Amino acid sequence: MTWLKRIGLFIAVNVLVVLTISIILNVLGVKPYLTAYGLNYQALIIFSLVWGMGGAFISLAMSRVMAKWMMGVQVISQDDRDPALRELVQMVHELSQAAQLPAQPEVGVYDSPEVNAFATGPSKSRSLVAVSTGLLRRMNRDEIRGVLGHEVAHIANGDMVTMTLIQGVVNAFVMFLARAMAYALTMSRGQDGEERQGTPISYYAIQFVLEMVFMVLGSMVVAWFSRYREYRADAGGARLAGRGNMIQALEGLKRSFDDIEPSAQPSVQALKISSRPGGIMRLFSTHPPLEERIERLKNYL
Repeated sequence: MTWLKRIGLFIAVNVLVVLTISIILNVLGVKPYLTAYGLNYQALIIFSLVWGMGGAFISLAMSRVMAKWMMGVQVISQDDRDPALRELVQMVHELSQAAQLPAQPEVGVYDSPEVNAFATGPSKSRSLVAVSTGLLRRMNRDEIRGVLGHEVAHIANGDMVTMTLIQGVVNAFVMFLARAMAYALTMSRGQDGEERQGTPISYYAIQFVLEMVFMVLGSMVVAWFSRYREYRADAGGARLAGRGNMIQALEGLKRSFDDIEPSAQPSVQALKISSRPGGIMRLFSTHPPLEERIERLKNYL
């Protein structure tokens, strides 16, 4: 899929999200939160919750389909002609049974030189585990099993739903606080004692700036929880695939990153198994450093 098509698809999906949430607000009869009489806090709370949580859960519901469209994930089956791909599916099924998942995840491969994998999907019963062609080329069987154990652990832990809830709550807080504070900062009191709202331009300008600031702070909170979630998935992968295999997988990822220039690494999504942050960007990283993850597993009982 070309970048132009991906951008078009991204825009189309966001338009769909906006239309869906707008319909929900109309059905709920939510009134405008900003009126000539001032700020309606009850309407603003409902507005923020619907937009914040609604957008996050719509994205979750479409996550499996979007992974296939945006990243070109090709679903494979146990009947695939390639014996290596058949073995990949068999590994995921064995690990899923060990994790007692209610249904087998779909298994897919996407074309990318990066050494990575991810899990996504709206629920434990409708999930997808995908690995890059770069990972299949550069890792051995035991390392791949460790990676797959990590991703299946994400599904078993319900991480997709948990991260969506956290992101939705953060979104709602950002929207509410930015609008409430923008109103408070632009409000003035006349000589007659009545409150007067500032110009729309000043209100929306301040709201925009505050949203950017709160989004940055919110991203740090989400990233912190995601790093904690990665440690849990490492421990779960060690239980499912064996601690040795999980350590080998992380060491294999570290070797791959050490061999490749950082500028050659594409953007890494939150549900992938690894990322390579540095400096202050570590505060926004969804994954802990590989060295720390390896050390934790070596000390894991």
